[in-house]
Amino acid sequence: MSSELHSAELLAQVAALPPLPGVYRYFDAQDALLYVGKARNLKKRVSSYFSKNHGGTRIGHMVSKIVRLDTTVVRSEAEALLLENNLIKSQNPKYNILFRDDKSYPYLKITGVAAKDGTGTAPGQQFPRVAYYRGAVDKRHRYFGPYPGAWAVKETILLLQKVFRLRTCEDTVFTNRTRPCLLYQIKRCTGPCVDLISPEAYSADVAHAEAMLRGETQELLEQLEARMMAHSEKLEFEQAAEIRNQITALSRVLHQQAIETVSDKDVDILAVKVHGGRACVNLAMVRGGRHLGDRAYFPTHVEEATAIYRAERDSDASDSSDGNDGNAEAEVAEATEPQTPELSVAAQVLEAFVAQHYLHVPVPPTLLVSEPIDAALLAALSEQSGVRVHAVSQPREQRRVWLEMAEKNAEIQLARLLAEEGSQQARTRALADALDLDADNLDQLTIECFDISHTAGESTQASCVVFHHHKMQSSEYRRFKIEGITGGDDYAAMRQVLTRRYSKVAEALREAGGAELEAGKARLPDLVLVDGGKGQVSMAREVFEALGLDVSRIIGVEKGEGRKVGLEELVFADGREKVYLGKDSAALMLVAQIRDEAHRFAITGMRAARAKVRVGGSRLEDIPGIGPKKRARLLQRFGGVRGVGDASVDDLTSVEGISRELAEEIYRALR
Repeated sequence: MSSELHSAELLAQVAALPPLPGVYRYFDAQDALLYVGKARNLKKRVSSYFSKNHGGTRIGHMVSKIVRLDTTVVRSEAEALLLENNLIKSQNPKYNILFRDDKSYPYLKITGVAAKDGTGTAPGQQFPRVAYYRGAVDKRHRYFGPYPGAWAVKETILLLQKVFRLRTCEDTVFTNRTRPCLLYQIKRCTGPCVDLISPEAYSADVAHAEAMLRGETQELLEQLEARMMAHSEKLEFEQAAEIRNQITALSRVLHQQAIETVSDKDVDILAVKVHGGRACVNLAMVRGGRHLGDRAYFPTHVEEATAIYRAERDSDASDSSDGNDGNAEAEVAEATEPQTPELSVAAQVLEAFVAQHYLHVPVPPTLLVSEPIDAALLAALSEQSGVRVHAVSQPREQRRVWLEMAEKNAEIQLARLLAEEGSQQARTRALADALDLDADNLDQLTIECFDISHTAGESTQASCVVFHHHKMQSSEYRRFKIEGITGGDDYAAMRQVLTRRYSKVAEALREAGGAELEAGKARLPDLVLVDGGKGQVSMAREVFEALGLDVSRIIGVEKGEGRKVGLEELVFADGREKVYLGKDSAALMLVAQIRDEAHRFAITGMRAARAKVRVGGSRLEDIPGIGPKKRARLLQRFGGVRGVGDASVDDLTSVEGISRELAEEIYRALR
């Protein structure tokens, strides 16, 4: 029972909770966040965890780990919903459905705002450029999107070049042109850099492009036709022919891009599929009436979170029935209190995605969804975004076609994921069988692989990549800057990196005296792979023997005859004979995958370090006011530190975020 599992202080804190809406968080003994939940009534919901015996269920396993509780009282259920998902997104609790964003969404940017009368001195004002953009938006430019991927933005830019011939060149290139570029020759640009189009005419093209991006295609075609007829009546046949060509190009593009005539301009289509304990949410985007593409998301912790949700529902139902026995007032209260219907796993996943995804991404006014969404969630989204959001779960006509397409894509993506995971699990099992490892818990099989990289002894870097749960764990990768050795001495580099990596592990093992290390502490992996043969393995063995660690975990990946892929042999530090797994072995495929990833990670680190030394990248870092974003913009604009040093103060101020004072400081520092 709770009195035996939990401290008196924790139970007293639970008993003192108010009957108000809020968010609660559970932490374990290592202060790791276990679970984030919301409740209309904090006291009632949290007490249900500690007043019942949950046995050996998933919720029982979680409750047994709770040692600390934090709560936050809020004003409404909508506020609790937003806070809950902000915490889930930022803190990654172990028992909540979590969607991770691999990167921010890209936008199409039209720089500056073209003045209608063609005035304005900056190139971005007189002749705005169309560009791909990823990052925070500001009011100085116009942004369209977000788009599901880079390819969708680039396709749209190509479309705008074909129809409206807007420029895509950087301002520094634009201001220094003396003759039109190739894009003008192939009719993808109107040549504003050499005054082949007036600012007024270019501004009209920009306005038309923006109208098309907003989905105002019919109105745009009518405007262009009216302008063509007006030029024709004035006998201005060349101008009329230009607009006729524009109308033809626009009509062709609209047909090719399958822009629909339905009233929807901005819509997100969300379809979810669940199978085999995994789930996929497929997000399809429609912007300006155009289907821009799809993006698949795969949440983690689905089984844990849905098990806890069911336990919470059962507890709420039990509390309601117990409290109503022989109590007419309670029955009336229960009848008037809104009852949330039980959600399927797919609906829970979809609601988790909607709540987390739109925290930092603009939400369109219409969502087409494969599962119904709670009205409270839609109200919270509307309150947060300032846009009235409604969801349609049983659409008709064109909307139905969109949703069926998204559902099919979700099914395909989930099948692909399950196939990949099955293949990866088979590789893990094959390696465990080949090396006679414990196969009872393959999910926990951990492999670390090391590689050394340098160029003629310059900028030596060591990499450590980590594999467990049947996949590479990029968040646990580490790079080591190797110093104090003779350039090109790979053995000394390997000695240094292994000592630095495992000395603390050895110390913790000695302190534990043979007992299992506490959760959260560095542990010795099941296998330590080194890229090399007997020499590297012997060096690793010396390090492990000096630290008192098990040398049988060390395996070298020795290249075969002619260094051909598939002929690698495994070399053991404990004296076992070499093993050749076979070119088609699933175990060798896994070893090669991990080895190649270690090599890739090491060589990219080495190249970055070498480039920094050779081009003096640190010179920009040393200038006050130059952070990573401004440094990246400067290097991208001028092609490197040398180009930045050759730029004038006026050129530097043309870079976004660089004020004149900062430009003068950069100019002085690099001269």
